Amino acid sequence: MSESLKSTPNTDRRKFLKSASIAGGILASGLPKVHAASSEVIRVGLIGCGGRGTGAAVNAMEADPAVRIVALADLFGASMQSCRSSLSKRNPDQFVVTDETCFEGFDGYKKLLDSGVDVVLLASPPHYRPDHIEASVDAGKQIFCEKPVATDAVGVRRVEAACKKADEKGLNVVSGLCWRYAQGMKETIAQIHDGRLGTIVSTQTNYLTSPLWIRPRKPDESEMEYQCRNWYYFNWLSGDHIVEQHIHSLDKMLWLHHDVPPVKAYGLGGRQLRNDVTQGDIYDHFSVVFEWADGTRTFAYTRQMAGCFNQTEDFVYGTEGVARLVKHQIEGGKAWKFRGKEVQMHQAEQNEFFKAIRGERERINNGDYMCRSTLMAILGREVCYSGQELAYEQVATSNQDLSPKQYAWGDAPPVDVPQPGSYRFPG
Repeated sequence: MSESLKSTPNTDRRKFLKSASIAGGILASGLPKVHAASSEVIRVGLIGCGGRGTGAAVNAMEADPAVRIVALADLFGASMQSCRSSLSKRNPDQFVVTDETCFEGFDGYKKLLDSGVDVVLLASPPHYRPDHIEASVDAGKQIFCEKPVATDAVGVRRVEAACKKADEKGLNVVSGLCWRYAQGMKETIAQIHDGRLGTIVSTQTNYLTSPLWIRPRKPDESEMEYQCRNWYYFNWLSGDHIVEQHIHSLDKMLWLHHDVPPVKAYGLGGRQLRNDVTQGDIYDHFSVVFEWADGTRTFAYTRQMAGCFNQTEDFVYGTEGVARLVKHQIEGGKAWKFRGKEVQMHQAEQNEFFKAIRGERERINNGDYMCRSTLMAILGREVCYSGQELAYEQVATSNQDLSPKQYAWGDAPPVDVPQPGSYRFPG
């Protein structure tokens, strides 16, 4: 893909739909069926039934009254049942999952893709995203995928290739980098791109927050089960919190730079409070300097610690003012503030997704920027793990692959906290 958003004009699509015969849900050309009629049911499957997945399913149902959630898949049956209970109460007319369309285990996603769904919502832990995106594209499904798209460079390249294939098949691929769909954020960044700040000098992004959930070990639980239930705390599963969470902030920095990634980075990080083995092998703080080809820098800070100052905000310093992105405002000689109507961004991304599926707007493929933002976050992680300066291309083309030897309940990858100075990036 040469652009982060490729499109097929609505006029061309309407002509195509009129001339193409539809049989068995597949157009004569081999492209997936477009749900042109607003009343036509869209069958949706959810892969990954945690809180974000459940939320995405609610947003999908709110986006289009003809959406039906028809299938669930998750590693754990308990997660599916919790999700099922919640969704059946929230939108009972649109939630038609049965016992036969609940699929548990490592291969559950394959069974779901085989169950007759039109659309998939991918919200499993990030490590599984390459497998799920590849299989969904091969099966001809419309895709919403949560961020990040992988936890290592090998995985990102697999997703890049799958997204190119999605273009060839005429599929939509919408990313969970939801700030891209927030109206206030879009207009604020447009103002900056139009020169309201003058020339950008530097940017700073803070994602300073408290620790998240942790699930106690169960009796007789295998190490793989424990790690998968506590996926956030294991680098191979989550990518560390700079990749899983701070990616939202880093994606905005990429967006400001017209989706051109930085050339290099260096930084520092560690585990000051996260020192128990139950906390896996991820860090609790990162500080990274990203440098772009024009010499501008982004100073990126993220921390998960209790009882500390918290802030989620992005600062853009220009020759004529300062912007605060989350507040949607610009201060200085050309002061400005967004005062329009805002749709909650998780809902907004699903609204646009289903409009594209209906052919009511241009087709969406967010593959380029969701892959670049993931690589940028992995670059930030690796410079802190290693204590070295690394180039973006060095990381993007590396052979780093965090996959376990096998997907089965039993042994799991060893827990080994990276030590700067001795850890080496496996490029």
